[in-house]
Amino acid sequence: MNLDQLTKVAQNMVVPGKGILAADESTGTIQKRFDAIHVENTEDNRRDYRELLFRSTQAMKEHVSGVIMFDETIRQKAKDGTPLVKLIEEAGSIPGIKVDAGAKPLPFCPGETVTEGLDGLAGRLKDYYKLGARFAKWRAVIDIGGGKPSHTCILANAHALARYAALCQEADIVPIVEPEVLMDGDHDIATCERVTEWVLKEVYQQLYYARVVLEGTVLKPNMIVSGKKNARQAGVQEVAEATIRVLKRCVPSAVPGIVFLSGGQSDIDATAHLDAINRIGGLPWRVSFSYGRALQAAPQQAWSGKSANVPAAQKAFSHRAEMNGLATLGKWKLDLEKAA
Repeated sequence: MNLDQLTKVAQNMVVPGKGILAADESTGTIQKRFDAIHVENTEDNRRDYRELLFRSTQAMKEHVSGVIMFDETIRQKAKDGTPLVKLIEEAGSIPGIKVDAGAKPLPFCPGETVTEGLDGLAGRLKDYYKLGARFAKWRAVIDIGGGKPSHTCILANAHALARYAALCQEADIVPIVEPEVLMDGDHDIATCERVTEWVLKEVYQQLYYARVVLEGTVLKPNMIVSGKKNARQAGVQEVAEATIRVLKRCVPSAVPGIVFLSGGQSDIDATAHLDAINRIGGLPWRVSFSYGRALQAAPQQAWSGKSANVPAAQKAFSHRAEMNGLATLGKWKLDLEKAA
């Protein structure tokens, strides 16, 4: 394990003013995104869409520190034959790869899942390193409601995350550790806070047992928000304060950075919450974003599968990247959205 390299990459993933583009949608997930804009889900269309993102020079150079890719994407070439990985590197961004095999039903735990993909992972990581990946992502999914989550589910997912993280570091790849407590459901913000604290404490316990070096990791958690179906949605400041409270209780200061998932929040909410957290400040880690839908919904709508719309899509992507870049510095204002 090259600890100096791991630490350097992890720190570069969370440089102020930048964040991570999560472009790692599986073929099934991007089907839903393409259905919404009436685009056929073909390999060429997936390539064309991701190429337009990676060629968005302003966004990539100024506001994107890294890109998480799907297995297909890391092997693809742009229309002119340039590997997509090279486009990312040329923009000064770090290529990353999603390595989990998805959430599967957890025996004897109705409605709960455990993320699979550890079998053969050591070999896959070596291949991904050769393809240019310098960090990886593994997502665990924790649901709230109807007796959920169980300790069985939390422990199984925390253990898998820790084993994945150790295998990544052994391959000189920085692990993004992503335990997502879902915002689906009707729970209040206090329940989200309680469950997230439980999950994060278990995750860091398991990372310790697996001998993972925290300086060479990045955490990708959910924010502390009300469930989508709850009648009372917590305000921006309340979300920021609760999120900081949980992170301070659970995340060691040795971790270089925290990159939030957007988790179904609207574009503006995801940006506003991140900005409020950074405005409060005084945090031992750099706090940034690793957004998928909250960065891509606007460019997808603008593109709609038409090559003539590429400049408009790139402009929409650059705007969202800039807004979130400002939020990492606590300098975002709603007026900037209106002006755009």
